[in-house]
Amino acid sequence: MHSTLIVARMASGSADDVAELFGAFDRTEMPARMGTRRRQLFAYRGLYFHLQDFDEDNGAGLIEEAKTDPRFIGISEDLKPHIDAYDPTTWRSPADAMARRFYHWTAS
Repeated sequence: MHSTLIVARMASGSADDVAELFGAFDRTEMPARMGTRRRQLFAYRGLYFHLQDFDEDNGAGLIEEAKTDPRFIGISEDLKPHIDAYDPTTWRSPADAMARRFYHWTAS
């Protein structure tokens, strides 16, 4: 399994709205199209953490292909009032908000 973690800033009181937007999005075939197996959203002191799990390390390629889908474009627009880049001066795409895993452990 491959995971990605996006870190951003979330407007105060937006957690329910963001969860609702993703709930509607995840009821479509878009997660399967992107290879998403699990999505978890976390909030901590104004920060937003978006953890996605994929079967394989091809999530980035599948997401890139899905970016032109009107549903992907729509959720991206719908999230704008709620989610801001962690560092707006360096943000150009979601890849600029990806946390880098530096340790991993799995029980045998």
